[in-house]
Amino acid sequence: MTFALAQWLVTIFAAISLVHVYWALGGEWAAVAAVPQVPMEDGAQLQPAFEPQGWITLLVAAALLMIALLVCLRVGWWLPQVQHWVLQWVISAIAILLFARAIGDSELVGFFKEVKGSRFARLDTWVYSPLCVALGRIISSGLGVKLTSSCRSEHARDGRQR
Repeated sequence: MTFALAQWLVTIFAAISLVHVYWALGGEWAAVAAVPQVPMEDGAQLQPAFEPQGWITLLVAAALLMIALLVCLRVGWWLPQVQHWVLQWVISAIAILLFARAIGDSELVGFFKEVKGSRFARLDTWVYSPLCVALGRIISSGLGVKLTSSCRSEHARDGRQR
């Protein structure tokens, strides 16, 4: 993985984390597109499948920020580089979770969801699930590869050992 690709990953995860913090603190921008919707009993209108709690949304934000920090640790951006096998296993597990999110629960989220027709469902099909596939692919294929020579020379200039 190139260092620039790792920076892109960290930026994406950090930005998504900040949006979750915004929602947890009561922000409403794009909130209707963030929660799956299900038809009401009459079938004419849609309602949110659940009411997100602020503290759970903060936990999601913290988990997303943790992923960004793990990528930083793996490539040595802002933090000392770590090449321990446990870190690689955790990153691989994150990739699997991202792929599982893209596949979905067969009802509300993912490519194979049954409930369609809401704004969330359309965005999930065209943005959220493809983003999970892309992030999972980049994480699973790129973070196990040696750093590029520019990253190694940057570490050498800082006086840190690999």
